[in-house]
Amino acid sequence: MEKFNASISYDQRMWDADVRGSKAYVQALERAQLVSKEEMDKIMEGLDQVYDEWSQGKFVLKPGDEDIHTANERRLKELIGEPAGKLHTGRSRNDQVVTDMRLWLRDAISTLKRNALQLITTMVDRAAVEIDVLFPGYTHMQRAQPIRWSHWILSHAVALSRDVEKLGEMRRRVNVLPLGSGAIAGTPFNIDRELLREELGFDDISLNSMDATGQRDFVAEFLFWASLCLTHLSRMAEDLMLYSTKEFSFLTSDAYSTGSSLMPQKKNADSLELIRSKAGRVFGRCAGFLMTLKGLPSTYNKDLQEDKEAMFDCYDTVHAVLQVTTGVLSTLKINQSVMEAALSPDMLATDLAYFLVRKGMPFREAHGLSGKAVFLAESKNIPLNQLTTEDLGSISPLFSTDVSSVWDYQSSVEQYSAPGGTARNSVNTQIQHLRTWLKTHSE
Repeated sequence: MEKFNASISYDQRMWDADVRGSKAYVQALERAQLVSKEEMDKIMEGLDQVYDEWSQGKFVLKPGDEDIHTANERRLKELIGEPAGKLHTGRSRNDQVVTDMRLWLRDAISTLKRNALQLITTMVDRAAVEIDVLFPGYTHMQRAQPIRWSHWILSHAVALSRDVEKLGEMRRRVNVLPLGSGAIAGTPFNIDRELLREELGFDDISLNSMDATGQRDFVAEFLFWASLCLTHLSRMAEDLMLYSTKEFSFLTSDAYSTGSSLMPQKKNADSLELIRSKAGRVFGRCAGFLMTLKGLPSTYNKDLQEDKEAMFDCYDTVHAVLQVTTGVLSTLKINQSVMEAALSPDMLATDLAYFLVRKGMPFREAHGLSGKAVFLAESKNIPLNQLTTEDLGSISPLFSTDVSSVWDYQSSVEQYSAPGGTARNSVNTQIQHLRTWLKTHSE
């Protein structure tokens, strides 16, 4: 039962947060005259020793160390004796553990933000360098319209920028102090929670002690954030996997691919496949934890011990995926000639409709006539741009010799010059916007 009940095997990674919380708490105890100045100093010195042992890899866990809190307190007593017994005055593991978790997750959010900003920077820099590369844009997995390769890159960078902004919003909700809430009813002692808030760098103090110790909204929110972030990265990985196949041959990513154990000609995009699979792992953590929460009665229950493994695992997964994705995006090589050769005249069917619109025809009518042109080309078994002026004139008299201007991929992408479009100026604007955004969020 002791092994089943224990969490020290995984919650020991919160050792730093636990020591920081205890150092702040003993100061509040001294201000409340629950420990003397001498006792506080001894406890602080002992906690510094505990910190040093952990940071140097010398801390020795012993049987009976159920969790990081009991392990640190046990070691503190070994180091300084009786004063260690006063550290837990008015404090419950219920408010202690959730304080440690919030401190730990706050630091983790900062790390993930740096990882994501590095990835976005890599993507924006690449988009700037390869802005003149055109290739097919796809909808429903069908060739749709010519776009800039940079436009595709930035579409995923923008999604990740939302993830970074959500991290900042989430951090504010994480950064609320629960310490001083006790087990359920609060603390009967004159603990200065404002002092605790200042010492530990929290933005606010929890309003209700029952909610503070029993809620794990901040964990659930983090798990959902991780799920959404990996949804974005998984979708990008899926595109890159397709683009790297022989059927597409748009790009190669040798540095992050592996060979087949049987077939010498194969290179497998293992990194991208793993990014895709890790998303499912994180989804499972999120769904599983929500199932744990949904049936709990009020305040703290031991079921909440499941929160930490989910939180740690999702952090580790997203941390690794962001770094690997940055590596992939910084090293992959595109095959520009293949990408541009994949453009085909049928992708300009919409441009043919726009040609008629610019001559005054309502779009719905122009769309229908463009469809007739596509059908005519297919019936003749020729590319759309090889229809003669006479062929097109049989569909509409508005098709004249100047229709030849439609069959130019560069001109096609340049017409989408409205904000957000794939024209060069528009893509440059997106790049500049994201560079400004990166500077703001890196400060």
